[in-house]
Amino acid sequence: MSKRKSQNSASEVSRRDILKAAGAVVVGARFIWLGDGVVAIPASKGYLLVDSKKCGACTSCMAACSLAHEGQVNLSLARIQVVRNPLEFFPNDITVEQCRQCPDPACVKVCPTEALHVDKASGNVRMVDPRKCIGCMQCIGACPFEASRLQWNPETKHSQKCDLCTHAQYWRDKGPACVMACPMSAIKYTDTIPIQVGSAGYDVNLRPASWGPDHWYVSKALPKK
Repeated sequence: MSKRKSQNSASEVSRRDILKAAGAVVVGARFIWLGDGVVAIPASKGYLLVDSKKCGACTSCMAACSLAHEGQVNLSLARIQVVRNPLEFFPNDITVEQCRQCPDPACVKVCPTEALHVDKASGNVRMVDPRKCIGCMQCIGACPFEASRLQWNPETKHSQKCDLCTHAQYWRDKGPACVMACPMSAIKYTDTIPIQVGSAGYDVNLRPASWGPDHWYVSKALPKK
């Protein structure tokens, strides 16, 4: 019995050392270990999923986002970005770029003032505290995605990012404004951590079964027989 307990203990130490050495992401446990200090960062309890093939590029989500946070319709101030490439063909002409609420947030780690932080009161949403932001823009450069999921707000002179409308000044306790504004229901809120490899976990199929091969936008994209 003593020998078995010793083996189990050694196994646990080995797994722990491996995770620490790798700075591994333990998504299922809703936290990550970073470096030798074993700093725990809890995973966000909310995420935005999109269906870029269902999106009509109407930018209603962008208008709603800027209105909810800034009190004005200004697409330049939106924290979700719809990008349409006029030189590309369906289904690759539209992309929707939303903050991923990363389990391992590079933006949080580079902020020198802790303005960009994990807000425990809101369910560990990654967000910017404008009172602490000094405008260094390191968070914008640290975001590993194109386009950066953080933006510079030229009116308030600080960085901004999606906070899932938790602190939206003109939108209280109603859920993400972009989700409610989308006429195509191409944006969805979930509390399940998406797959973190590539964009497959965040750009998903939100179309009902009725949107099959006979639907106009799908049938036009299919090759002729």
